[in-house]
Amino acid sequence: MRFDAAVAVRLQAYVATHPGLSLSSAANRLVDEGLRTTEHPGITFREGPAGRRAGLVGGPDVWEVVRAVRSARAAEPELAEQGLLSLVADNTGLPPRLLRTALRYWAAYPLEVDAEIAAADEAEQAAERAWRREQDLLAG
Repeated sequence: MRFDAAVAVRLQAYVATHPGLSLSSAANRLVDEGLRTTEHPGITFREGPAGRRAGLVGGPDVWEVVRAVRSARAAEPELAEQGLLSLVADNTGLPPRLLRTALRYWAAYPLEVDAEIAAADEAEQAAERAWRREQDLLAG
């Protein structure tokens, strides 16, 4: 694959600020993400403590939206689709169209998003276990 000179310089600069990436892996990542954002308007990719992940432009990560929808479904199993989306919209402040954007992305990449949810759940459980141990020690 050949890049314009200016693009090649920017790609090299990107790799220099992302240890562990080669030019090839960085190009693959950026092309993949570019295709995904074209397929799913309103989705962006961001860095964070848990790594690179999909999120809503100007909003939360996709995994957070999916987890909120699952939580609402578990709490209100009888709600129809519109009622469920309205409940999540009210609780998150996100309009239903953005909820649908996140859900469409999840439907296309469920393993990726589900792994992010599992990692977040485990981190929360570990933090709670540590807090409980601390409280037990302090309580005597």
